[in-house]
Amino acid sequence: MAETPVICIIDDDESVRVATRSLVRSLGFAAYTFDSAEAFLVSPRLDDASCLISDVRMPAMSGVELQDRLQSIGRTIPIIFITAFPDDAIRARAMNAGAVAVLTKPFYGETLIKCIDSVLKRKDKR
Repeated sequence: MAETPVICIIDDDESVRVATRSLVRSLGFAAYTFDSAEAFLVSPRLDDASCLISDVRMPAMSGVELQDRLQSIGRTIPIIFITAFPDDAIRARAMNAGAVAVLTKPFYGETLIKCIDSVLKRKDKR
């Protein structure tokens, strides 16, 4: 039997974390939330995350800085970024570094579901 994918949600906004976790769990995936990039980096989920959904703008370490940190330690976890502050330069930087997508809040749940599906289909092909 296949292992249940683990989706980690990193956002400093509790309401976004709760709503996104509910959506992810409704799809049958394990969902864990973190209020900062730093909290995720020291968690046991660093080792088993199938996908990250991360806010771009957070107080200490941004989502894009998290992406850089993960790459610097050799972790290739697919990231779907979400942001309330769309910025073409940040979008380009994130996508060039391998992000799956950069979604602008508010976004449709269906859009996020399609992004998660594309990540998991890619992982299945490995």
